[in-house]
Amino acid sequence: MGFELREIHKHFGSVRANNGVNLSVASGELHGLLGENGAGKSTLMKVLSGFHQKTSGEILVDGESIDLRSPADAIEHGIGMLHQDPLVFLPFTVLDNFLIGSPGPERLNRRAAARELATLADRFGFSFDPDTPTRRLTVGERQQLEILRLLWLGARVLILDEPTTGISAPQRLKLFATLKELAAEGMSVVFVSHKLEEVEEICERVTIIRAGTVVGERDLPCPAAELVELMFGGEVEIGERPVVGLGPPRLTVSDLTVRDRMLSVEGFNLEVAEGEVIGFAGLEGSGQRIVLDALSGLRSANGGTITVNGRDLTKVGYRGYLDGGVQFLPAGRLEEGLVAGLTLTEHFVLSSRSGAFLIDWEGALAETVEGIAEYSVKGTPDSTAESLSGGNQQRLLLAMLQDNLEVLLMEHPTRGLDIESAAWVWEQLLRRREDGTAIVFASADLDELLEYSDRILVFFAGGVLAEVDARTSSVDELGHLIGGKVTS
Repeated sequence: MGFELREIHKHFGSVRANNGVNLSVASGELHGLLGENGAGKSTLMKVLSGFHQKTSGEILVDGESIDLRSPADAIEHGIGMLHQDPLVFLPFTVLDNFLIGSPGPERLNRRAAARELATLADRFGFSFDPDTPTRRLTVGERQQLEILRLLWLGARVLILDEPTTGISAPQRLKLFATLKELAAEGMSVVFVSHKLEEVEEICERVTIIRAGTVVGERDLPCPAAELVELMFGGEVEIGERPVVGLGPPRLTVSDLTVRDRMLSVEGFNLEVAEGEVIGFAGLEGSGQRIVLDALSGLRSANGGTITVNGRDLTKVGYRGYLDGGVQFLPAGRLEEGLVAGLTLTEHFVLSSRSGAFLIDWEGALAETVEGIAEYSVKGTPDSTAESLSGGNQQRLLLAMLQDNLEVLLMEHPTRGLDIESAAWVWEQLLRRREDGTAIVFASADLDELLEYSDRILVFFAGGVLAEVDARTSSVDELGHLIGGKVTS
């Protein structure tokens, strides 16, 4: 089942997200959609999947013109979309989420649905307990569940928006194998990404969008430099990392024990110097996230001490950590870092922590305008957080960070960002390092860990399996360690 988009325009007020886009994908084709953050890729795919209604243009499926007014309309025509953050209901079970959108009778046959889920899961080598709460699944497992649900609903065109964001290397390999199998069976697959190497690995053809317009289409393989030129309008220059002398300890963690329902980290020790960058590596769920939660005051420590600049913060709670100069930048930007429905100005009001009884809206507006300009956020003071692209949500979070931080904690700081945006983010972060801020970050991107860390702690099954020097380690060594294999 193939589709074609003709002269698609999508406007949000004065913002032209898509401006006359033409795109065609044949049945059985794995087609890449490349572009920098905010280029209009996700908006275009949301038009195709019924989440947005086009301003003008035409959508054709197997040569027939269709009108899509909702995701339900799209799935009726065989079009399903897997979003960057899978649209699952976390409190519901795996089976409940699988059943969402089912066109069946009012009283659904849950046993039959469970059998269908098991059959589909076995087909692709997935594994699910239908009674497990979805919140216990990793991001990769939630993606797998959503793919199975869309297939069950009859999707023959599958759109994946930045699908490798936040998933482990083994889950990435399994996802790619699944997509190749679906394309071989005649499904049209659109792989939306900013990662050149992934598009080159999995796709046969690629369309490049810049500023809401198609600027080129290429068969793959194609020289990477040519794709970069089309994406950004020129070569992307990444500056060298400045050398910074390390100072006295900023963060000291002694015999930390922290637990959640599924995992326990015990006897964790860490000392981070002024200006030092520490990377946390490991498969999702290996313990790095609950350690970051404890270091930021989001989770109470079950034992041990956390000291910042000689001050014991172990028992002070999240606000006490903020007062102590510790701030956390989460991976879930809209879920944990921002508030859907609030404007950018309102976010700056919330982040100001002025303590004043009355809000200085004029001052907040001026601060918002300054933050938007300094961090190149593609939005206005009246824009809502959810209207921004993932990259611009990250820029907004950076703009709201406190000045003169003692410790900056981050999870997947460049998740979903293109090459240029990721380099820009780290440029801002390393400026803070020059000012003495100690940085601790977790990432699934091994190249990022090696490029920006001084030391890397590799987590495995709730413990630190190894500590490596980022200057002398390699992707191959990290890969083995993350899998639990200690190389000699």
